[in-house]
Amino acid sequence: MSAGSNESLPNVLVVEDEMVLRMRAVDIVHDAGFNPVEAVNADEALSILESRSDISLLFTDIQMPGTIDGLKLAHAVHSRWPAIKIILVSGQVKLTDAEKPADSRFFGKPLQDTQMIAELQKMVGAGALEIIPALPVPPAPERAKKTKTNGTPPGSAAEEILTAENDSLRLLLEQAGIDAKVLLAQAGIDAKEREAADKLQKLILGEMHHRIKNTLATVSAIASQSLRTATSLEHGQQAIDGRLIALGRAHDLLMQVSWANAGLIQTVRGATEPYDSQGVGHFLIDGPDIAITSGAVIALAMTFNELCTNTTKFGALSVTTGRVHIAWTVDDEGQRLRLIWTEKDGPVVERPTRQSFGTRMMASLGQQLKGQVQLAYEPTGFVYILMTTA
Repeated sequence: MSAGSNESLPNVLVVEDEMVLRMRAVDIVHDAGFNPVEAVNADEALSILESRSDISLLFTDIQMPGTIDGLKLAHAVHSRWPAIKIILVSGQVKLTDAEKPADSRFFGKPLQDTQMIAELQKMVGAGALEIIPALPVPPAPERAKKTKTNGTPPGSAAEEILTAENDSLRLLLEQAGIDAKVLLAQAGIDAKEREAADKLQKLILGEMHHRIKNTLATVSAIASQSLRTATSLEHGQQAIDGRLIALGRAHDLLMQVSWANAGLIQTVRGATEPYDSQGVGHFLIDGPDIAITSGAVIALAMTFNELCTNTTKFGALSVTTGRVHIAWTVDDEGQRLRLIWTEKDGPVVERPTRQSFGTRMMASLGQQLKGQVQLAYEPTGFVYILMTTA
């Protein structure tokens, strides 16, 4: 459960396997005036529901790892706990009323904060659900025309950018389909081979569309949460730049392994090298190489970016003599990881007076990797410990 929860407020169970997207959903629930309870997958969500009876609403992504996905989870929840309201979100699929549990709502990613906050308040506060059919989104010129005539202010700059990106993506995917058909015809591929190639092409385009939409949602979440805790516009812009660069590096690494498992050593080095000034060896990395999933690569890369940013600003690497020791061990079965980040020979560190997005991200890594995280502000230097349980 999220720290600092208020027992007098309704609880909303947030189920999302992507760490940054889960953090944004938690912020939306907070802003709506409710307590978020977090789960990384459907299996964990069911365990939470079976152990407590105070969940008012399920807020779940559809695509996620585990024995069941978010849609099956929603149907199971509706069957076993019919009083719980349900919101489903996805950047890949669009659900019909027949596919959803009765009295549930569906929203596409990226999520719009104001829309989601209003819907949460309506569903939890009213205690009854009105199904509203999804309205088609008019083309950009039409939206602009409506804005001029009725005086309604336009959406945020971020929403307009994402809308434009989605329009461009759709055109690119359509053009890719046309180009592929022309190439197949020119190559003289027969009907059966062409049919098989068409199926493969649709599969690849579908997966590409899903990854791009998911990345856009992640970028939107990073921007929103970075600005949310920024002390100034300049600070927010710098934080967004650093986090997007870290996300790009993680994607570069995953591209090298075709989005399969990557090595922990490569992940750690890739995240720390940009902060190791002229390769002078401020970082000492020590541990066995183990394979980690693509989701863990992104979560670790984003977390190490926060650690590196903080140490160069306030910690050991803010002075020339400072060093960072990153060491990890794995148990004999290769199931439990213990990773320790230790800063040495730097200035005296103090516990921050407020919890920033970066600090939250560092703490969230434990839940993402089914473990625990400890942050220690020792007089000799900051220490970060990650311990996974499975």
